[in-house]
Amino acid sequence: MAASEAVGGARERIGARLRSAREARGLTTLQAAEKLHVDPRILEALEAEDFAALGAAVYVRGHLRRYAELIGEQPAELQSLYSGATPAPDLTRIPHHVPPARSSRLLALALLLLVGIAVVGVVWWLLTLPAAKPQPVSAELPEGVPVGSPTAARLVTAVADAQSGNSGTSSGEAKLAMRFSEVTWAAVYDSSGRRLDEGFNAPDSTRTVTGTPPLKVVIGNADGVALRLNGQRVPLEGLVHRDGTARFLLDGSGHAAPVPPVVARQ
Repeated sequence: MAASEAVGGARERIGARLRSAREARGLTTLQAAEKLHVDPRILEALEAEDFAALGAAVYVRGHLRRYAELIGEQPAELQSLYSGATPAPDLTRIPHHVPPARSSRLLALALLLLVGIAVVGVVWWLLTLPAAKPQPVSAELPEGVPVGSPTAARLVTAVADAQSGNSGTSSGEAKLAMRFSEVTWAAVYDSSGRRLDEGFNAPDSTRTVTGTPPLKVVIGNADGVALRLNGQRVPLEGLVHRDGTARFLLDGSGHAAPVPPVVARQ
């Protein structure tokens, strides 16, 4: 109780001394504010000891010093009274640093892990598309190709040439140029099954391979590649599956035929 009365008395002395000194100079609060170029409410708050309205203590001390100098009071003495009247800050109320929640970081790591697993799965699937070893194929024609038609004859010839290593309808090597407009995986094999090229290709890039036809071509994104054999465009209409992949045999004349389905040996 005594401490509260001492604080209240000190503040009253500050306000009373400011008011008395101003009145002794014959100044109103408005006139004093004009001389100090401040809002009159600041001086009214000082005389009323309403220091909380002035903000932080550093602002209170600044206004108190300038006001005291203007009206002829002792700035150091008034500021000493203000220091004794200002309670010490309650350090227990200072907010402590709370570490950020780790949930967002864990979620980001989980998403990165899932994306990595998905990418590895796609790459593995694409790399396992071509058979590692030559597989026996049936002489059955794909669905929709009538027996005895020119297309059926070309398919049978291409399959027989691929298995026997013959050069097909071309007596020499053929040059296959691939231009990629999208990220595309592609693999090309010659008539003996030797791999001529395989891998991912960036947009706006080209690849050129030369080998003995019929060439076996496997494409992971058929919409992203344009083919030319010996300078002639190779149409892919009817060769692209629903998932965007294409597997076909390309003879020396530029004719493309789908690879017949692989079945197990009886």
